[in-house]
Amino acid sequence: MGRGRVELKRIENKINRQVTFAKRRNGLLKKAYELSVLCDAEVALIIFSNRGKLYEFCSSSSSMLKTLERYQKCNYGSIEATVPSRETQSSYQEYLKLKSKVEALQRSQRNLLGEDLGPLNSKELEQLEQQLEVSLKHVRSTKTQFMLDQLSDLKRKLDVSGTANHHQLSWDNSGQHMQYGRHSGPQNDAFYQPLECDSTLQIG
Repeated sequence: MGRGRVELKRIENKINRQVTFAKRRNGLLKKAYELSVLCDAEVALIIFSNRGKLYEFCSSSSSMLKTLERYQKCNYGSIEATVPSRETQSSYQEYLKLKSKVEALQRSQRNLLGEDLGPLNSKELEQLEQQLEVSLKHVRSTKTQFMLDQLSDLKRKLDVSGTANHHQLSWDNSGQHMQYGRHSGPQNDAFYQPLECDSTLQIG
């Protein structure tokens, strides 16, 4: 007994929708790759997620831009016929260059995040690894310098606090040796000598 036909409609659950998108996107990219290999066809696939994230596949050895230009020529005629003026044609070429750069940057960003690594060959993966190692060294160097600056600032504060405590201790010690209106030492013995008197009583 076969499965019932699944009704095609928007998946309301956000998590299920993301899981389904990831599975079907990978399946679609795989099918596009298989079609290009098995049938020697030039295949270009562009997917945008609901968040605006770009996923693409191009079987052409040159670039996605070449395939898009070929598609445009087949559907809308030559670029000269579509864009008659030289100024407009120049602007359009500039647009295509900028678009290609943006796509390359987006693809590089995804690769740095560990995404869409399947189409990369061994050389490209090695270059990506070297780039990540250089970035990691910069991050570690910045972190180390930040920690050294914190230690230096803390040491400076401790030195200032230690100097203040030393001055306070010196002041307290000097105060203990000061005498205010007191004279220490042995008293004069003559002050304590008894008075001499005649003990003989004379009457008359």
